[in-house]
Amino acid sequence: MLEDWSLGWPFFQIDLGAMGKKHFTQRLNWLRASVLGANDGIISTASLILGVAVAGEPTRSILIAGSASLVAGAISMAADEYVSVSSQADTEKADLEREKEELDQNPEAEKKELTNIYVERGLSRSLAKPVAEQLMEKDALKAHAREELGIIEIHKARPIQAALASASAFTFGALLPLALAYVTPVSQLPLVVSGGSLLFLGLLGGLAAKFGGARILVGVSRVMFWGVLAMLLTSLIGFLLRG
Repeated sequence: MLEDWSLGWPFFQIDLGAMGKKHFTQRLNWLRASVLGANDGIISTASLILGVAVAGEPTRSILIAGSASLVAGAISMAADEYVSVSSQADTEKADLEREKEELDQNPEAEKKELTNIYVERGLSRSLAKPVAEQLMEKDALKAHAREELGIIEIHKARPIQAALASASAFTFGALLPLALAYVTPVSQLPLVVSGGSLLFLGLLGGLAAKFGGARILVGVSRVMFWGVLAMLLTSLIGFLLRG
């Protein structure tokens, strides 16, 4: 049973059955955190390395700057994701508490509200009413959370999961240009790091587009555009401040 198995990398789950069915929206949580984190890791670290290298600093200074960028960036990504998703989780919790209170105080009104939702979606009232009744008998709060508030399990806010996924993805992305800087002579470093980083960005953009159901060329071009822009600007700063 393929649907019974799931794959975690590293802190999120991928439903293998869902992937086989091409339900792209079920991948949004982990895809967003992973792509944003890895993109930021590659672009910010590669840009910093290029700026320091063009300024004429030795390899040791370049590696120190790149390593510091990796650590600071990963922590920043984790903090941003945790705070952002925690705010979403707080809002969801408050909405669910309010909905639970309304269900306790006036269940009939809530049943009519759910019936009207299904009528607006195209069901006849004679069908919508028993559907609403049966769903509320099984789990009234879940039915209203899904249909009225738009809160479903696949999209439910998970702050720690988002923070760890973003930090891990950033670290992975940042390690790529940092590794290139480590093995490349300083005289060739700008060309190797910029070229290698753009290659990584292109591959990442293509994979993200593939998993997200978008056009691969669009995914590749937009991420590479911002990568080129960031590297050019930081290289310009390094050139202007060159001793």
